[in-house]
Amino acid sequence: MTPDPDAVAAFGRHLLRERELRGLAREEVVRRTKLPPAVVEAIESGDAGRMPPRAYLIGYLRTYAAAVGLDPDELVLRWQESEGGAATTQEAPRRRRLAWVAAAGAVLAMLAAALLWLQWRARPAPPDRARRAAERAPTQQPDAPPEPGR
Repeated sequence: MTPDPDAVAAFGRHLLRERELRGLAREEVVRRTKLPPAVVEAIESGDAGRMPPRAYLIGYLRTYAAAVGLDPDELVLRWQESEGGAATTQEAPRRRRLAWVAAAGAVLAMLAAALLWLQWRARPAPPDRARRAAERAPTQQPDAPPEPGR
């Protein structure tokens, strides 16, 4: 789903109007945001072809909103509505898929750790350790007859 050009243009006009209502020049917004002038102009023009990639645009919109005196979260929501919510519907399955992959990785790591621990516990004692343990153990002679007089 591609953004509606009319809705994106209306969003840009909204930004331009809000900036002008506050008596700010575009150069002042550029100075406050430290965004390139071409980016500010593209955002305010609402020309989808000149907009930066979405990953950058959301951050730029938040920065722009703070510089102009708008609520950043509200402005991002308004942008998402103007683009038709396409990006949010595409991100949800990806996040869900990443969560499943992370959970599966954690389960596999726990299984590997458990198997290593079980192997470590089941390993035979080294010969030297077994010999020393046998030397320390009390010796019993099961076949020897009991000593007379005891």
